[in-house]
This record gives sequence, structure tokens and C-alpha cells, in this order.
Amino acid sequence: MKRWPRTPETLAAFIAVAMMLALLSGLSGCASGDTPLGRVLDSIGSGVAYPLSPEAEQELERFDTAYYQIAGSGDDQGQLRHFRDAFRRIRLNYVQPVDDRSLVNAAIDGVTASDLTVSDVTPRAVVERGLDAMLASLDPHSSYLNPKEFQETQVSTKGQFGGLGIEITLENETVKVVAPIEETPAALAGMSAGDLITHVDGEDIRGKGLAYAVNLLRGDPGDPVVITVVREGVVGSFDVSITRAIIKVRSVRWRLEGDIGYIRVNRFTERVEPGIVEAMNALRDALGGEMAGLVLDLRNNPGGLLDQSIILADAFLDDGRIVSIKSREDDNQRSHNASPGDMASGLPMVVLINGGSASASEIVAGALQDHGRATVMGTQSFGKGSVQTISPLPVEGALRLTTALYYAPSGRVIQAEGILPDIVLKREKTGTEQGDITREADLPHSLSGAGTLTGADGPVIDAARCQPVSDLEDPELACALGFLHSASSAAFLSSVGAQPPS
Repeated sequence: MKRWPRTPETLAAFIAVAMMLALLSGLSGCASGDTPLGRVLDSIGSGVAYPLSPEAEQELERFDTAYYQIAGSGDDQGQLRHFRDAFRRIRLNYVQPVDDRSLVNAAIDGVTASDLTVSDVTPRAVVERGLDAMLASLDPHSSYLNPKEFQETQVSTKGQFGGLGIEITLENETVKVVAPIEETPAALAGMSAGDLITHVDGEDIRGKGLAYAVNLLRGDPGDPVVITVVREGVVGSFDVSITRAIIKVRSVRWRLEGDIGYIRVNRFTERVEPGIVEAMNALRDALGGEMAGLVLDLRNNPGGLLDQSIILADAFLDDGRIVSIKSREDDNQRSHNASPGDMASGLPMVVLINGGSASASEIVAGALQDHGRATVMGTQSFGKGSVQTISPLPVEGALRLTTALYYAPSGRVIQAEGILPDIVLKREKTGTEQGDITREADLPHSLSGAGTLTGADGPVIDAARCQPVSDLEDPELACALGFLHSASSAAFLSSVGAQPPS
């Protein structure tokens, strides 16, 4: 059994969101200008350590002018200082250099929007709108977190939270379902990946941002909510009534498929590490001996905690690099390497991915693929290869800011490109046309990758040709099991009428 190193050096090397959030939960209640911590952060935000250029100061004066035009001549200088703090941190820490004028233009557009109401013109509300717009102009994953949203960032990584049980993103200013979480109210109500949510309890949420939608969708357990859905292939919109519940994410599930172990990781929460250990022990105990192979299913897994993805990849690797993380500065590059010990003892292994496999899932798939430890099957993954750092602001709230990019062990970029399977599995009804699935590269303001995606070199097979698995309608899993039971890759491809790559 692999023992996970817990040295201070190892923990310091992780830039895991889990660790950051644990720290932030202690900071959020005291990061104000009236506390020692707040005064330290204030000294950084005020420019003592990082003074702004005269040109940047001029741009901030343009925002000040727009602020006073909307909020009046009130004496709430704290909110303007709040905006300046965020502006400085973006300029200093964002993954790539940013243009001051573009940042301020986006913020001004946010505070001068024509849909302002009376409640939107308080100093706090005006600055929040400016920060929302400024962060949204960077990339799909950077955002400003107001105090309430900042507190809520901690719940989803703990594996338990209140809501419907869906992972969502924005597409053309409309909330889109990435994937429903298994056995949650949303999944049981029939919500599907790709569904667009236009209204919540009759309120049109298009164009109002992801954080706004999340606030409406979450609520007290037992309270119902009606969401209006637009689904591809269905004429018009329709309403779905869902009762909110405490969402307990069982991150790791497992079962035996004959003599092959099947492990499904739904999301990378803090429960992945104990879950994978429990799964491997339970599978061996249930079989009463060694398995013939292992399937690791990461389909529709949107990601989660970085440290848990490193732990999962490390579980099946003896050595070698797992992932590299590169920020804007050349001297701030980090790599995470595997420690000795393979929990599966070298068993043949398949990793299943699809267009809903993102971020942490892509780290695991890329590491196991690059080291030749597993055969990756399915379709091209989502392509989210960026790191978001959540840091508190001195006045209130926090920034969720893209600060680095992930790279697979071979050095290939994940951002906007994703992981290409060794064997592409298509379905006769939908094929593998990339235009049918929204990926990272399709999102507004998406960061481009540094590499060139030329397409899969491996074979493409029709998943329907694989022998069905009992009564389960899961052709991709059937293909994975067939591959592991075959004497060789060539034998498997021959059995499904495909030719090995030349």
C-alpha cells in the first residue's frame, strides 16, 4: 500500500485549492483594515510594496469618475480602495500580462450598464458590478467573490453542500449544465449535460453571471425551485421542478465487473484520497484475489481539488512527473512527482474520459497516459488546464484569479486542448464531431493553449460494436472491459472491426 508523504515540504509544494480554502476560512472573518492582517494586506494593496505607474493611476482615475457619476459624492472611500486593491492584485498575479486600460474599460462598462436599479447604486453595489465585469473580461474562470460568495466557495470542496446537484458554467451569457452529480435531485429530475437554464422561479437569469445564478439555485433543503430549461433537440423551453437537498457527493464509487475492478471518480473533493484506498481494498476483498485489470472512469468529472488529482495519479505511478504548473514568472514554476508504490501493482488499466472530463480529471488522464501506465479511451476531454487561486481582499470578499497553467508530464499543454484518447470511442447516433460539444476553447475569453492540437493518432471505433456489459447501457465501459480482456491492443481492435494505427 502506498504511503502518502505528509512532510512540510510536500504540503508546501501543493497549491491545492483545498489547502488554500482551509486557510481562507480562517482569514475571511478578519481580513479588514482594522485588524493586524488587514493592515498588512492594506499595505500591499495601497501600493507600499507595488506602486502603480502614472499611466495605471490615470486609468484608475477614469474608474473613480464613473463611480462618482453613479454612486454620487458619498464619502465611502473604502469601496474605491477595495477596487484598487483588486486591480493591483490582478496586474501582479494574473497568469499573463494584462492591459490596464482594458481592465478599467470592462469595469466602467459594468458600472454604467443600462439595467441599473435603485438598489444597484450604493457604493458597495457599484464597485461589485465593476469588479464582476473586470474579472469576467479576463477568462471564464476568474471572478470576484463578494463576502457571501466567498464563504460558499468552501462548501463544494468539502463534498457536502445544499442545492440541486449540478455543475454549471456560462455559455453566451446563459447558464449551462456541465454535468449533474449522480444521485442528486437534479440527476433524479432528469437534468442532462448541455441543458441551458434560462429562468429560476420565473426570473430571467441570462446575462446576470454565474455567481448570481448559483445564489438563486441554492437554498434551504426541502425548498422547491422551478428552473426553465432549453435542451438541444427539444422544441421550446420547459420547466423542471426540483426540491433542494443537502448534496453529499460520494466522490468515489466502485464495483466488480467480473474479474475487473471498476472505479468511478465523480468529482475531486477531499474524499478522493480515502475513497480510492477503500475502493482498492474492497475490490480485492470482494474478488478474493488479484484482479485482471482496472477501469478508472473520469467521464463527466468536472475536476476539483488539485492535490486530490495528484494523489489519485500517484496511486498508480511508481515515479515520474505528474503535472507541471507554470505561472507568468519564469522563476515560479512547480512540478509534482510520483512517489514509489503502485496501488494496483501494475495491473492493466483503462481510463475513460469524455468532453465533460475537465481540469483535475485531465491531470490524472494525462499523467497516466504519458507514462504509459494506462490506455485512455473515450473522446477528447474538456480542456481546462488553468489554476485558479482564491485570495481574500483587505476590505471584503476575495478574488478567484487564474494564476497558472497545467502541463502534462510530456510538456504538452492541457489548456484549451484537453487530452486526446489513445482509442477514440464514438457512438453511431452522435459521432465524435467536436462542434457538437462545448469545450473550454469555445467559452468567451478562453485562454488559448500553447500547443497545437492536430487530432487523435489512435484508432476510432464505434462503441456499439463492443460486447454489452450485462444489462447496462454503457458501450464505452463495455469497450474498456473488452480491451482489458483481450490478449493485446491489436486483438481488441480486430474484435471490433478496427485496424491498428500504422
